[in-house]
Amino acid sequence: MAAMPSDPELKRLAWRAHHRGTKEADMLVGGFFDAHHENWSVDERALFEAMLEEQDVDIMAWAHGTAEPPERFAGPMTDALTKLDYIRIPR
Repeated sequence: MAAMPSDPELKRLAWRAHHRGTKEADMLVGGFFDAHHENWSVDERALFEAMLEEQDVDIMAWAHGTAEPPERFAGPMTDALTKLDYIRIPR
């Protein structure tokens, strides 16, 4: 996990992104947060926060391309989510 952000809102989002309930979801959602949060606008933070309210199986399906995201999530953030280039696999 990357260093904890100093901004209180980002700290909360980081915690929620990295503590999803399964290791796979933690790696996917948390890794996505770590890779992208520094460049997010206020609106993008809000969109990510809304995404955190969704079920992990749905988020993972959007990332893997096995399900279409709801229209409110379609766009650049979900496009970046599908790249999966942010997941670090320990070897």
